[in-house]
Amino acid sequence: MAERAAPLHPPVYLDHHASTPVDPRVIEAMCEAMRTLPANPNSVEHALGRQAAAAIDVARIEVASLVGGEAQDIHFTASASDAIRKALELAIAQRGELRVAAMPVEHPAMIHALRALERQGLATVHWLQVDACAQLCRASLDAALAEGLDLVCMMAANNEVGTVYPVEEVLNACLENGVLTLVDATQAAGRIDLHPVTPLADYLVLSGHKIYGPKGIGVLNAPGSGAAVAEVFAQAGTPNVPAIIGLGVACRIAGEERVAECAHAQKLRDRLEAGLRASLDQLVVNGDLQRRLPHSLHVSIPGVTNDAMLARVSHQLALSTGAACASGAQEPSHVLRSMGLGDELADSALRLSVGRFNTEQDVDRAVQILVGAARAILSARQEHHLC
Repeated sequence: MAERAAPLHPPVYLDHHASTPVDPRVIEAMCEAMRTLPANPNSVEHALGRQAAAAIDVARIEVASLVGGEAQDIHFTASASDAIRKALELAIAQRGELRVAAMPVEHPAMIHALRALERQGLATVHWLQVDACAQLCRASLDAALAEGLDLVCMMAANNEVGTVYPVEEVLNACLENGVLTLVDATQAAGRIDLHPVTPLADYLVLSGHKIYGPKGIGVLNAPGSGAAVAEVFAQAGTPNVPAIIGLGVACRIAGEERVAECAHAQKLRDRLEAGLRASLDQLVVNGDLQRRLPHSLHVSIPGVTNDAMLARVSHQLALSTGAACASGAQEPSHVLRSMGLGDELADSALRLSVGRFNTEQDVDRAVQILVGAARAILSARQEHHLC
């Protein structure tokens, strides 16, 4: 039987919000670690164990340099979700039962963790208001602070529509009111300068696979090394040395290349947006267009449901309709609901995000595919109504 021919073009990857490809430099560093660092870094009784531990110390420095923190405050976790749970444990250890404020557009990992604490009687959550751009309504935060809070949780940038939040301003307000803060910088790391943010935050979280590093590794920046920190991380298990080293290299690259990379991403994002607008009069761009991540484009095409679009293009384009952890959900995302997006716009929403290895040719091909699919769907819909 004849073998099936490989596709002429591999799919164009436009799902960098969900995960980024691992940078070849990170892969090289991880492979070198697997070849040359066989020991358990906790085995400090011998030289090879100390060598592995030293490599982790270097990674801590690289991560701290990216976010503007101190190396001793960097703690490696199994994921950003794991880091969020650990940060909440630390906040409870410090304050007891928590009065928490958070936006309803937070990542599902944050929302699920907070709701779990509510079910356990360990927290009461006040959900702040956001506007039609998914931007924080500051008056709702001020009102919550006036009523009394123990913790404010806030993402630095939204993982669906790309809205960037006034985190530094919020953190200063929390400091004035003696309120702890947890910043989810998962989407922001490597794309926004976090140096003004990290020193103000009690806890800051990021993830390896959002910055061209490996999956299965995250970071919690938690200043202080008290008994609570030691207890929370006591059962963390043997450190994943190659992944930690890979994350460190990814952070170093992100820090060194952030300005140029963001310019590259914004140029591609704007080209993608302009191409779609030029051919699809009905296109709607969602989110805060003045304050959004440089690589992020969230659109709706009225009359073109996202499931119909994905059915036509998923073999040619890698894109999504919302958070990866909610993939396959049959209803609009909590972000779009919180923004008050109408059913037609929510049902036709597409999340597009360009990245380090995309080219102008990728973008032009994506525009051609998306426009062709949208026109075909709209034409078929019109014919159906005429019959």
